[in-house]
Amino acid sequence: MPLIPEEPQIHESAQGPRVTPASGRTAPTPRPVPGPRPSAPPRPGRPGPHRSAPPAQRTAAAPTPSAKPGPSGPAAPATATAQVQLIPASPQGALDAAEEAVDLLLDSGRAPGDVLVITTGEPHPWATHELSFGEASYWAQHDAGDDIFYADAAVADRAGSRPVVVVAVNGGPESAAVAALSAAHAKSGALLIVCGDPQRINSVLGAGV
Repeated sequence: MPLIPEEPQIHESAQGPRVTPASGRTAPTPRPVPGPRPSAPPRPGRPGPHRSAPPAQRTAAAPTPSAKPGPSGPAAPATATAQVQLIPASPQGALDAAEEAVDLLLDSGRAPGDVLVITTGEPHPWATHELSFGEASYWAQHDAGDDIFYADAAVADRAGSRPVVVVAVNGGPESAAVAALSAAHAKSGALLIVCGDPQRINSVLGAGV
């Protein structure tokens, strides 16, 4: 009987799960939703409670992973002029485009607490759900600063600055778009992403935002 030493040895010696190099992020362990809420039911939709921990690699504009100072990489100061990115989308698709942008940010290594999302039309389902527990509970999630925070344009001025601000121009009056873009421009430390109709956004930005 011919012997084929390679295959039996490979299969018999491979005991336990094999670890293959991750190309972008670690997948197996879901991330629990930060900010414990003993009495609240699980949150619907975003922020992503099943997202794995961010990978070690970070983009050039990403802040250092921990609060302690150290030569681990350049951190964008809060007062730096933010880079602006425009993602064309219809009012009906702006929120989905914002969600995709947030996914890419987290996949690239951004921490959830780095991101603020502002809507100009219908509020994000997460914001609606959290506000059902009262404004104090809603803003406590914001103050914890450890997860993505969703805010309507009407209350965006109350939100604090974050490294990345994403604006979904998903309808609403022109005044809401102006308020959202103005607040986002002031609060974004490193990156401002605007999802919506480019012509409308450019007209608003040209109005002095």
